[in-house]
Amino acid sequence: MHPAARTRTTFRTGPVPVPQPRTRRIRSLIDADALRVLHRAARVLLDELPELTDRLLVVLREQEPAYRTVLENDHAATWQETHRSLRHSVTSLLDPRGTREAAHRCTWRIGATRAEQGLPLDALLHAFRLGGSLVWQRLVEETARAEPEDIRLLVHVATDVWNFVDEHCTLVADAYRQTERQLAWRRENRVRLLAAALLDGTSRIADLPETADGLGLPEHGRYVVVAVAGVRAQGPTGLRTRVGATGAGAYWHAGAEVDYGIVLVGEAGDTGDGQDDRDPAVVLGLPGDDVTAGCRIGVGSAVTGLASVGDARRLADLALGICPPEGGTVRLAEHLPQALVISCPELGATLTERVLGPLLRLEPADRDVLLDTLVAWFDSEGSAQRAGERLYCHRNTVLNRLRRCEQLIGRSLARPLDVVDISLALTAHRLLHT
Repeated sequence: MHPAARTRTTFRTGPVPVPQPRTRRIRSLIDADALRVLHRAARVLLDELPELTDRLLVVLREQEPAYRTVLENDHAATWQETHRSLRHSVTSLLDPRGTREAAHRCTWRIGATRAEQGLPLDALLHAFRLGGSLVWQRLVEETARAEPEDIRLLVHVATDVWNFVDEHCTLVADAYRQTERQLAWRRENRVRLLAAALLDGTSRIADLPETADGLGLPEHGRYVVVAVAGVRAQGPTGLRTRVGATGAGAYWHAGAEVDYGIVLVGEAGDTGDGQDDRDPAVVLGLPGDDVTAGCRIGVGSAVTGLASVGDARRLADLALGICPPEGGTVRLAEHLPQALVISCPELGATLTERVLGPLLRLEPADRDVLLDTLVAWFDSEGSAQRAGERLYCHRNTVLNRLRRCEQLIGRSLARPLDVVDISLALTAHRLLHT
């Protein structure tokens, strides 16, 4: 227990007064007598610790509902814990310095253990205060029985006894909170590892129920993964805030370079016809005017079940790869041709060389003019007039450049199959060379 009685020392900053021998003598005698009374009663309490433990458990059962469950589930362990704590408390009355460290270790273990078990901290603190109150009550009772006239001397050690109780309440609370933080960190880290395995496609089937519980998502449902890159501080952080505000079923996972959002978009029984119950862009508030420049967002296609989230992440990565460097949002379902090209870079590079090779080997200035003209013509849906307006030149200039392109690559913009080849080659060149 806390030092039952300690020598009072007064620190002064002013002149030291003349010593008063008679006063100091009387005080010393009082302290000695108080300690004698305290030690006598404490030794009796040591002999009756089992009965004292039983009394405290009865009080706990009556006054603290949380302990009723604890006692019902494991009465023996709770009795031993209470007995050890009371023993340290009483022995600290007899030898404050010699028992201090052991008493601290006992209290710390109790706080850590109860945090792991989930016992409310308020209930634990109440138990410690009830224990301190019971010890003090028994000290008074025993002194009144043995030497009633000595009860007045206990007043001189009351402060130290209750300071001990406060000290150990603080200690047990510190142990509880520290353990609680460690447990929370472990849970968060475990959930992060489970989410990482899910996104990597390496999650075990046996881990899916735990993963679903940790992420707060159903194991069976339709999911879309959203990939976010660029301007990390303003991207995912803002999105997480919106998810919390809307109550959407989503989980954000921070990666080394890309953050991923796993978004529940429908029930497991949906047909998956491309029209999911909830558009992840709508759920997350994307895109919007507040999307930061340089922030690239790729929205994949839906998959069924958490077990398929790894496939959904790869689809989100494809959509992210299509995003222009300056930023923006790309939904994979709206850019399937580009996705086909970027999903196999080797074939995309081969297609680019085979279709656009002669044009790409021109002098840079000449090459860029012809490429820009082709892109403008495709963006203008084959209208030379609108392409000229985009390029700030006459439509005949556009037509002349297009004819030169056709001659160089040996393909015709009037032939549908050649148009498909040229369009995919231009897409591959843009995506693989930017």
